[in-house]
Amino acid sequence: MSMIESVPTPNRRLRRGRRNATLRRMVRETQLTVDNLIAPLFIVEGQNIRKPISSMPGQFQLSLDQLDTEIAELVAAQIPAVLLFGIPLHKDTQGSSAWDANGPVPSAIRAIKQQAPHLVVIADVCMCEYTDHGHCGILTSGEPETITVDNDPTLELLARASVAYAAAGADVVAPSAMMDGQIAAIRYGLDQAGYHDTIILSYAAKFASAFYGPFREAAESTPQFGDRRSYQMDAANAREAIAETALDVAEGADWLMVKPAGAYLDIIRAVYEEFDLPLAAYQVSGEYAMIKAAAANGWIDEQRVALESLLAIRRAGASMIITYYAKVAAQWLKA
Repeated sequence: MSMIESVPTPNRRLRRGRRNATLRRMVRETQLTVDNLIAPLFIVEGQNIRKPISSMPGQFQLSLDQLDTEIAELVAAQIPAVLLFGIPLHKDTQGSSAWDANGPVPSAIRAIKQQAPHLVVIADVCMCEYTDHGHCGILTSGEPETITVDNDPTLELLARASVAYAAAGADVVAPSAMMDGQIAAIRYGLDQAGYHDTIILSYAAKFASAFYGPFREAAESTPQFGDRRSYQMDAANAREAIAETALDVAEGADWLMVKPAGAYLDIIRAVYEEFDLPLAAYQVSGEYAMIKAAAANGWIDEQRVALESLLAIRRAGASMIITYYAKVAAQWLKA
């Protein structure tokens, strides 16, 4: 008798449920569908602009007159929502173009709502694309090495921009500046202006991440000095992420977000288990760019890796995934 023959036969063989694609589909625990996907878009002032973003292959800066084709493709792919970032021609110390009714984001919101009324439009609320210094609000004074964003005066600007986006027709505003008290300030501003139904999607746990690199090119928002570690979260801190999220929930956030996604799956899971609000996660530019670069070198199967990464974010607990793969992932899932 061989050694193998003497081993008891297992009563439970989990491989039985993996024998073919139909069985695997029937017992799949986590579902990734097009309904989970949100497509980010970069709106630039000007005309006839469809400028490729070199560090993010397949992504573009779009002027308003180029937006209708992109929206038509997203609607055809059944993507439920878009997230808008604006790139203005005029930048100043306060980022005043952020609340300009004729600025890139309000103009894009109106155009999208006219073309596709049922597409959910989310407007990112931050000042970094609009300030001439590239930081997320009004700066403090002092020596260059001590200058940071002045928290409380910045709240008024974030609220003002949020009201401008709601007035243009945004369904959701998504504050990403990581200022203390920003949710309360924005909720108050929206309610005072009569926009009681506008949803606030809080970037509740946004980390000071190296994965944002390509976004700085896409949004033209690179800080002119220093970095954002004095207001975005330290990558080492998990319990602080729960504390940050709890504050936003208490201030009136409707939906929550963790950013980035791939390197922060533990944070997504922790927020999912702690809070009973819809949860989004942002698969950021660096995550997208790494998959693209590896695929371009023939090192990985792009479709399988991209879908697996999105499934992992979904499995961690996010029901909404902001991803630059949204449109092509929708096509892959349909196929």
